[in-house]
Amino acid sequence: MLNLKIAKIFYQMAELYTMKDDQFRPRAYEKAARLIESMEDDLEDIYKKGGLKGLMAIEGVGKGMAEHIEEYVKTGKIKNFEKLKHDAPIDLDSFSSVEGVGPKMLLALYKNLGVKNIRDLEKAARAGKVRSLPRFGQKSEENILRSIALSREHRGRFLLGFVSPIVLKMERELASAPGVQNVLACGSFRRRRETIGDIDILAVARPHRDAKQGGQAKNSRAIMEYFCSMPNVEKIIARGDTKSMVRLDIGIDADLRVVPEKSFGAALQYFTGSKDHNIELRKIAIRQGWKLNEYGLFDKNDKYLAGKTEEEIYKKLGLDWMAPEMRENRGEIELALAHKLPKIVEYAEVLGDLQMHTTYSDGAHTVEEMAEVAQKLGRKYIAITDHVGHLKIAGAMDVATIERQWREIEKLNKKIKKIKILKGCEVDINPDGTIALPDKYLAKFDVVLGSIHSNFKMSRADMTKRLIRAMENPHVDIISHPTGRVIHKRSGYELDLEEIFRAAARTKTILEINSYPDRLDLNDLNIRRAIEHGVKLSLGTDSHSKNQLHNLDLGIAQARRGWATKKDVVNCMNAEELLKFLHIPKARL
Repeated sequence: MLNLKIAKIFYQMAELYTMKDDQFRPRAYEKAARLIESMEDDLEDIYKKGGLKGLMAIEGVGKGMAEHIEEYVKTGKIKNFEKLKHDAPIDLDSFSSVEGVGPKMLLALYKNLGVKNIRDLEKAARAGKVRSLPRFGQKSEENILRSIALSREHRGRFLLGFVSPIVLKMERELASAPGVQNVLACGSFRRRRETIGDIDILAVARPHRDAKQGGQAKNSRAIMEYFCSMPNVEKIIARGDTKSMVRLDIGIDADLRVVPEKSFGAALQYFTGSKDHNIELRKIAIRQGWKLNEYGLFDKNDKYLAGKTEEEIYKKLGLDWMAPEMRENRGEIELALAHKLPKIVEYAEVLGDLQMHTTYSDGAHTVEEMAEVAQKLGRKYIAITDHVGHLKIAGAMDVATIERQWREIEKLNKKIKKIKILKGCEVDINPDGTIALPDKYLAKFDVVLGSIHSNFKMSRADMTKRLIRAMENPHVDIISHPTGRVIHKRSGYELDLEEIFRAAARTKTILEINSYPDRLDLNDLNIRRAIEHGVKLSLGTDSHSKNQLHNLDLGIAQARRGWATKKDVVNCMNAEELLKFLHIPKARL
């Protein structure tokens, strides 16, 4: 899939143009990269079907960018990008995952300290040379070292949301390959972890008409041949009749195993994991004198007891089957043994999306376009939550624009019958915790999201007070992306989360599970902590394009990993129930 490669190139082109003090192109390339990386449709497929016009139909991709993509499809490179890299003295690749080290900072570090790559930067910071530079200081130096350590921690892991289309496409293609009876991706992908290190796929070969002459083995070899020759395979690492490993062109490894039908459930359970979950299951089997592995469950005489399905494995061991998202050895096994597992929220139970942006602020598509795509995805309602407040770079709306948007939403609600459009906003939380829009306007929205978009480096105590004061505002319904983290890039601001959860419960403020692939904030552990405090949760895709609205499933998966039930997630209410819930004065709830 071409999307991740092009997105990475466009991000780097944005940084390279920033170094050249270009006033327009950095923002344009960054915006295009952000839209492209979360698209479900493959850019190469779009180009093959519609050529340059097909690419230019993608919002945010102009003629020049479309030509870049065309050039990459044809040649595997973009001359303009290669020239920009050649002219730049810095290896941007090595800095791509280091938080807070932007192109202008890098240029200053190069000019003053000769820093060309991440090794040079770490060496200079450890020697105390960075703090002596103008506009830096000891705090900047410490943050740089912390960011370098964080980037190493995440090295080799890929965001679930950006890899999902690739994995699902591989599943579909393998399912239609010659000789395949069943195929499913497992591992951390099936558990829906926010990042994955590799792709594990299981398959069962169809019975062959020449079974007595080893026909099924022929089907297995045919599956392996198909897998190793898939177009996105860059390198074959290992190849066999029942197991092969390849490296895909985006840099992630993928394994395929072909297992017997009677072992498929056991193998699926085993290779889904997690490791700690599996260890506990094996202990339960051992206590009964049995053996559990990827081939099945066996008694002490190696008699096969179960293994065709996961359900029969768990049942034979005395446990209720549980969703893959729960399998992290965090208490789920004990509850399954006692038949007291919570009924976690189902994907189909989530009816709406409570954060998205349109052309009224920094989105790529109109309110109507977002509503039409959301309706096709099965949503019953959406909240349009364009920016208001101080975030001018994100096109924050003024009062006149807000009122114009309200009029349009009212018209669209009469025109589009199968989906309800809520009047919402994402408003800035000021450093002192006040809200960057007067109460008289906040009171008129159907739903108000409060967000921190500035002053991330406040102390733990001050940031906690800031967020609590915002929650105490009677018009703030939801705190969006509550910890401010960006996976692989920013660890989030300092907060006393126990205080935050207590305050959210006290003020009846909803906390968001932001479904954008590099946020997924709250994370799974904090979701569980919030629920224990009685806090309600919301789901919002934070979409800035109609091509990102499918990301709601990522947020639902995160909610499931945090053991959220239907009653914990406000998006499971229908539109009328939700509006009624939101309009009850917070103090009375």
